[in-house]
Amino acid sequence: MPPLSSLGTIIAFVRSALFAICFYGLTVPFVTAALIVIPFGWRPVSAVAAGWSRTHRWLAHWILGQKVVVIGTIPSEPQFIICKHESMFETLDAVAMFNRPVVAAKRELLDIPVWGRVARAYGLIVVERDGGASALRTIRAGARAAFTAGRPVVFYPEGTRVPHGDSPEIKSGFAGVYAMLDGPVIPVAVDSGRVSPRKSFIKRAGTITYLIGEAIPPKLPRAEAEQRVHAAINALNRTDRGGAPDSP
Repeated sequence: MPPLSSLGTIIAFVRSALFAICFYGLTVPFVTAALIVIPFGWRPVSAVAAGWSRTHRWLAHWILGQKVVVIGTIPSEPQFIICKHESMFETLDAVAMFNRPVVAAKRELLDIPVWGRVARAYGLIVVERDGGASALRTIRAGARAAFTAGRPVVFYPEGTRVPHGDSPEIKSGFAGVYAMLDGPVIPVAVDSGRVSPRKSFIKRAGTITYLIGEAIPPKLPRAEAEQRVHAAINALNRTDRGGAPDSP
């Protein structure tokens, strides 16, 4: 009989493989449905996207054994939401988590054939990593359009997925968007990297916690706003909080 650690890895691998087969298999009909409704505008596309995101969360729960816990109040009004980024989980889960959010995403994702067309129709904001001032103008315009349509904007200020426990400085793009806001910023910490590490096929059972932080008011000095956001989105970084992956 293999040791328990090996057995746990085998079980996690089987679960992860089954999850991948089911999720990506079901993504095909969702993308097809979204393509069909594109001529009718972003609202029906967002309805399809919400179904896809909820399916992802349901599969993660029942196949991977990943439970989602939310601490705090999810904003009902269109707000600028700044979220920690540790794995693909929170990007796929954002549409289930928030109300028709517009998510800032790197161009490589929007250049994926077919899926990229759906993403643009949904209203994702294209982020050019090396675009400088022009990239910032694009993000600002996309954010303004989203707020006008009554949709929240979800921004991952670290720019890429980071290992659980790491707390890199946030990218300069946050300050540019924050400067043009008339409303608060809602920081969100998440510890998904503990059970769904970046660049790892194997996902483990456990609890993924979202911590909705205290709203950060607009028009603060840049350094203060960045410091408060940085502290809030890293509030779950401690690894001694009893949040280790569950045993199989």
